[in-house]
Amino acid sequence: MNESLARRLAGLAGIATAAAFTVEVPLYFLYSGPPPDANVLARLLIGICALAFLIVFVTIFRELLTSVDPARAWVGTLAFAAGLVYTTITLVSSGLEAGAVIAADEPIDPTITVSGTYILYGTIGRLLLALFLAAVGYGISRTNLLPPWTARSALVLAVAHLAFVPSLFFGNTPAHFYAANGWGTTALMGALFGYWLLALGISLHRSATQHTPIGSLIDESRSA
Repeated sequence: MNESLARRLAGLAGIATAAAFTVEVPLYFLYSGPPPDANVLARLLIGICALAFLIVFVTIFRELLTSVDPARAWVGTLAFAAGLVYTTITLVSSGLEAGAVIAADEPIDPTITVSGTYILYGTIGRLLLALFLAAVGYGISRTNLLPPWTARSALVLAVAHLAFVPSLFFGNTPAHFYAANGWGTTALMGALFGYWLLALGISLHRSATQHTPIGSLIDESRSA
């Protein structure tokens, strides 16, 4: 794939993912008790769409990193694998929550009622996103694919996600900051990831018309 086109498509996919996440997160805070089915199903549908866009992003990012520097292809593959597994388990948790809401005779809060799903998008999700962010940050820093701030911010955010991995030991009360399904573990980390992905997507899209093909620079430096 042409590098400029890959940058543009990856940027658009990142922006679309971030936009969907940004719309989804506030829907979790509209009701103090069990939310109506329409609210739960709407936010799950938006999240599912965000994850579909994320699959596009991680796939193109892997190809972009490989085309820029074939020696770093393993980093792109690591980011792709972590992103794909994260997407898969989050889709599973979304499906379980949606099914429980549809089957229930009265409104329920699936973030509490559906046991186990909050471990999927909580502790497990945080660990996988930490791995994804670390791979992206390392890949960018080693290839100069984007400005240095994108790599540094990815690595800082990876550490933040790792800090929430032990949250499964602290109960399942969403109102608590540090819990298996606490607002810090899920909503805050999800929002920060969305904002970071938005900035990264914009940077990638803008770089499509502002860069000299990095693959050429790397080849020139190796032949010098």
